[in-house]
Amino acid sequence: MRDFTVHHDGVTLAVSRGGRGRPLVLCPGLLSTQADQRELVDLLRADHDVITFDLRGHGRSSTADRYDFAAFLSDLTAVMAEVGRLDLPSPPVLAGYSLGADLAVYYASEHPDTVSGLVLVDGANPLPEPFITDADAAQFQAMREDPEMWEEFERAKGTAHQMLLGVADLIALDREIDVVRAAILERFRELDLPITMIMSLAIAGDSDEGRVPRHNANWRAGIERLVRAKPEIAASWLDGPHPLVFTHAREIAEAIRKFQRAPEFG
Repeated sequence: MRDFTVHHDGVTLAVSRGGRGRPLVLCPGLLSTQADQRELVDLLRADHDVITFDLRGHGRSSTADRYDFAAFLSDLTAVMAEVGRLDLPSPPVLAGYSLGADLAVYYASEHPDTVSGLVLVDGANPLPEPFITDADAAQFQAMREDPEMWEEFERAKGTAHQMLLGVADLIALDREIDVVRAAILERFRELDLPITMIMSLAIAGDSDEGRVPRHNANWRAGIERLVRAKPEIAASWLDGPHPLVFTHAREIAEAIRKFQRAPEFG
């Protein structure tokens, strides 16, 4: 294990590297840290040289003035620039979870020669309809203001699991991610890389009531739309809600190994 930092845009990003084998960069999602994904990281390090990091305002990285999509994308870009100076034997696979998957697609579309493939876990979904409609806004705001969540964040302060964002940051990001995903299909069309999607069957839960069925159907429809446009993309589904990197770490690690055994990787 080696821990180091990357400084850019007035932010200090905490980066870790460990393991041996094919290089892989893992980008966490919103409200997740590299410490939260420890089980998956440990599994991957058995046969990968894994580099992972904390986005601004997460974990051991510093706070920031901005928490929009462009700012998070600049974090990934800064880390990948440092990875490019590590004298790796080949470009790394870039894996991203949730928001990290969207960041991975946008990064790869701008820097295609720096990655050998993409693993996208429950994100980067070109949804046919917004995930948060006007009818959903109050429900999502209440979720972001949930006192129990903020009490948990308070307990995590000063640890590798801490969150330094505010309620307004999260609400604005929820809306912005819908805008990002409305345009992400064009980013996919620009890519000529091996790509696999690992998606949750029940992103909104398993209830048959309220808006849950619509959210789950919209999530599935987005991937069906993507595969129609880019049939070479492999998509698999795991029976569970959104936090797959925590609940299905072994299945995700095995899917990544299987993906890299595909003929396009040589």
